[in-house]
Amino acid sequence: MRRLPLPLLLAGLCLGLAGGAEPVAPSGAQCLEHDCFGVFWTARSFEEASKVCEAGGGHLMTVRSTVAEDAIALLLQNRNGRLWLGLLLPRECTEPSQRLRGFQWVTGDHRTDYSNWAPSGRRCGERCVTVSRELRWEERLCNETADGFLCEYNYGGSCPHLSSTEGLPVTYVTPFGARGGDFLALPPHSSAVIPAIELELSCNEDDGVLRWGHAAPGAWPCSLANGGCEGRCDEEDGRQRCLCPDSKVLAPNGRGCISPCARASCQHHCVVAGNTFVCMCDTGYQLAPDGSSCEDEDDCAMVPNPCEQKCVNTEGGFECRCFVGYRMVEGYCQLVSSCYKANCEQHCEDVPDGYHCSCYDGYAIDPQDPTRCLLHCNHSQCLAMCDQHRESCECPEGFLLHRDGDSRPVCMDIDECDMNYCHHNCTNHPGGYECHCHAGYRLLDQNQCVSILVEDGEGVYSGDFGPGTQMPVPSRTPPKAKRLHPGVLVGIAVGTLLAALVPLVLGYHLARKCCRSPATMDYKCSSPHEKEMGLQPVTLACAA
Repeated sequence: MRRLPLPLLLAGLCLGLAGGAEPVAPSGAQCLEHDCFGVFWTARSFEEASKVCEAGGGHLMTVRSTVAEDAIALLLQNRNGRLWLGLLLPRECTEPSQRLRGFQWVTGDHRTDYSNWAPSGRRCGERCVTVSRELRWEERLCNETADGFLCEYNYGGSCPHLSSTEGLPVTYVTPFGARGGDFLALPPHSSAVIPAIELELSCNEDDGVLRWGHAAPGAWPCSLANGGCEGRCDEEDGRQRCLCPDSKVLAPNGRGCISPCARASCQHHCVVAGNTFVCMCDTGYQLAPDGSSCEDEDDCAMVPNPCEQKCVNTEGGFECRCFVGYRMVEGYCQLVSSCYKANCEQHCEDVPDGYHCSCYDGYAIDPQDPTRCLLHCNHSQCLAMCDQHRESCECPEGFLLHRDGDSRPVCMDIDECDMNYCHHNCTNHPGGYECHCHAGYRLLDQNQCVSILVEDGEGVYSGDFGPGTQMPVPSRTPPKAKRLHPGVLVGIAVGTLLAALVPLVLGYHLARKCCRSPATMDYKCSSPHEKEMGLQPVTLACAA
């Protein structure tokens, strides 16, 4: 693997001898962007060395590449001695054929791109590894004492070396106790002391970024690291201030530059407009009067309505639905066909709640069965429905078939009112008739009229007489006459004559319409009374 140039590897170096049995700080240290390494020249066993590293927030050093090997070379500075590395044997004996010979790192893994073992055979027992001035790895018993040890500290980021246009001296102190002024990168929670301007800074995270700062807001002297300003540092009359470029504003610490939207309380979106901002909302919402929150907009109230049939407003949008009998197909409501299960005799039409049967011209729906069609004519005369050769023709109910030479047969309406079916009044219709009663009477069936009995405080009386002119209603049947008066005999003779003339009149009427015999017209009557030719009994009064 290619070695990196020395200036890129060395982030800082602080050499010196530690006095006493317990090292207060590493004898030397260097830091890269995410890692720091420290050398401790004090005799310790493997276990004791591990505890010292862990107390500073690290562990014994892992050497996985030539970059780490170069860091060791810089820390040793050609000094003789053997230092503990972070390798230990988790099994009974070593395996010389393997890259790490069966050892594993104190981090619990075997990952490495580099090894530099001193020659040795298979050995057993509790073994750990030291590194010499020649950078060779040697196996040793873990309970033995080495000349020192190497610690490794890992971080998520670092603060840069503080530059000074006036060459102000800076002393750095790391979290694991290393001190010096030549560090090129410092881990989080490091401090920098500048005695000349009585300033102390710390490396901490600010808005997600590691940077130098102090508790008081605002800039420090612009000659040191641009006064800590992210933008431009301006100094006038011994006072320093930070300035930000367009579309940026000063952060709360008075040094950083942030977007105006960083301080905005917009619920959905914030748009920078110069050195200020404007809140905006998602589609389906509108900006509330407070200028920052968003309210749901009733999309269904838009004109035109966004849906074909039914619109249901939802949070931030809307949903289209269909009426009963329709279904949604690719965003449109289509009528659900029900005619496939219908039993219509002629036509079928889909409607929202099912289907509707209809008929050809000349036919109408059967009132008794809405799926069937009957012949229908709404005029006094209509063309008959015949087969191709006009041998078999049909007429609607209430009509008679009429043939006139070679012309097409027609259906002629029967005028039932000429047959005196009705008790009182009669209105003829194409294919039928309707009976009406005088005032004070009501229809009992299709033809007969009966008196309406009215009850008030003075008694019961017939509907066609008032209380003062009421005809007496007998409480019992009048006694039978013992002998006939001569006037009765005259009445009987007249009634007999009328009974003989009625069939003759009816026969003449039918012959005039050129239709079937009177017997064929009786099918239009629905009760026996309708076949009695409208004759009513006549009561003759007897002279006293």
